[in-house]
Amino acid sequence: MKILIADKVSTKMVEDLKSLGFEVTTNPDVSPADLAGVIDNAEILIVRSKQVTAATIDTAAALSLIIRAGAGVNTIDVKRASEKGIYVANCPGKNTDAVAELAIGLLIAADRRIPNALLDLRNGKWRKKEYGKARGLKGRTLGVVGLGSIGGAVARCAKGLGMEVIGWSRSLTPESAKAQGIGYCASPSGLAAKADAVSVHLALSQDTRGLIGSEFFAAMKQGAIFVNTARSEVVDGAALKEALRSGRIRAGLDVFENEPAGGEAGFGDTDLANLLSAATPHIGASTEQAEEAIAEEAVRVAKIFAETGKPINAVNPRKLHIGFPLVVRHYNRVGVLANVLRELRDEGINIEEMENSIFDGEEAASCSLILDKAPSTSLVTRIDSIEHVIQASVKK
Repeated sequence: MKILIADKVSTKMVEDLKSLGFEVTTNPDVSPADLAGVIDNAEILIVRSKQVTAATIDTAAALSLIIRAGAGVNTIDVKRASEKGIYVANCPGKNTDAVAELAIGLLIAADRRIPNALLDLRNGKWRKKEYGKARGLKGRTLGVVGLGSIGGAVARCAKGLGMEVIGWSRSLTPESAKAQGIGYCASPSGLAAKADAVSVHLALSQDTRGLIGSEFFAAMKQGAIFVNTARSEVVDGAALKEALRSGRIRAGLDVFENEPAGGEAGFGDTDLANLLSAATPHIGASTEQAEEAIAEEAVRVAKIFAETGKPINAVNPRKLHIGFPLVVRHYNRVGVLANVLRELRDEGINIEEMENSIFDGEEAASCSLILDKAPSTSLVTRIDSIEHVIQASVKK
């Protein structure tokens, strides 16, 4: 099976894939626009932050799996991949500790104004009187927006610093908040009003795009700190700049609008950079620990796909069974399922999902099918009467 790796990854990932028998080609410097021209007959594409466009997907005739060596898949045209029957899988949770560490680092740096103090020292200025003014974090309240694996890790780190933690997410309830030892907030703006600092950990979706806007920033306390290590698109950039210009809040960012695609490039939004108390160039997941964990998971995804034809961590298969389940228990003989499928075809029924499990001893099996419409009683009877079928039944 042929794999194209179109981003810089650890040498261990490449070596592990080759040791499993994959034919691996690496092209980390290819641009998103040129990716379509080099994907050739690769069956698996592995990327980190590189954009995978519809044009690339349309060109890749042999492609059956795209692996995002990271968590978010917003740089991949998942809709087009789904239309072409191509799996998109990711490596969730493997960068949790790295991003949480950076979020706490930005929080501390913004509170103590570490970047500004360093800049003054480099310019020959000893300003102990100025930088000795800091509120400190112990006893303060951190509001965590988005309580997935990273948000949860940040909450735990903050409690280790002696901070009180409150949270909001679409799935958080008062009961689950209590179980995590944090305070519950019913809305993002309600959280903003209570917090001395805010750390954002929302995945990007239609529901979260621009969720953190002018109402949120207006609710924040004077002097509060805002940290975003998630996605820039979840924040209204103009509203953030206005809040920073007013001097009401401070901010530490790892993500930006219109980020450069490469590892080395010019940065256009110097106006925003000059307003920030701390910042890094989207390096939240970039630690050796996270890189190796992600590499191991990407190799695992590819290995299981090669062995089973179905990857783990796939993000685009439909999750909810909305069709009609049919279970056919049968003897493990050649042609049994072919006859079942023929009966379904003749009645104009499409199969949405199908899984056949062989029992110990390999004498019998059970095939579970999800159909696009309910089979008639006569169809079930016909399937039940097929040679070597033990029983056919429709499940409620």
